[in-house]
Amino acid sequence: MHSGALSGGFGDAPIDAANAFRAVMNALARPGDICEVSGAVPPAPLSVAAGVVVLTLCDPDTPIYLGQHHDRPDLRDWITFHTGAPIVPAARAMFGLGLWADLPLADFAPGTPEYPDRSATLIVDLPVLENSGTLLRGPGIRDYALLSLPETAAFEANGRLFPLGLDFIFTSGARLAGLPRSTRVG
Repeated sequence: MHSGALSGGFGDAPIDAANAFRAVMNALARPGDICEVSGAVPPAPLSVAAGVVVLTLCDPDTPIYLGQHHDRPDLRDWITFHTGAPIVPAARAMFGLGLWADLPLADFAPGTPEYPDRSATLIVDLPVLENSGTLLRGPGIRDYALLSLPETAAFEANGRLFPLGLDFIFTSGARLAGLPRSTRVG
């Protein structure tokens, strides 16, 4: 285990995790809204926001997939030490973590008709996250919202699977935004 794995977790775990959980839930409830989070200092290349999400939502019962750019021994050790989450192939993951180009969307579980809640959530580290670009409509959005998505076709296809499909949390630096499968994109 790398020595850096022991540091970078929440300083005040109960308070930091509660604040982070609220931010993630608000982001998913209001697609397009961008929240600032803090409390974690994960190893590179993981952003602060992605580290906060992992510390908040992952535990020994939530297998996680790491995209090629993020699949590094120090990051694996950090996740294992702080959450106990097993690192698995995409087909078995409840969470996917990485750059957009490194996440094999078709390999992640979209849920089943009987259990649509058994779908994966992808935590996508982006270079920039801002309220511009792609038009979003749907639950939690008053008229429309804008979000700088890496593309639109994949999210349009994901929306057609509803109530199945993947949910997304986009991160950049200390910022995060949510895009649940119920959001209409484009």
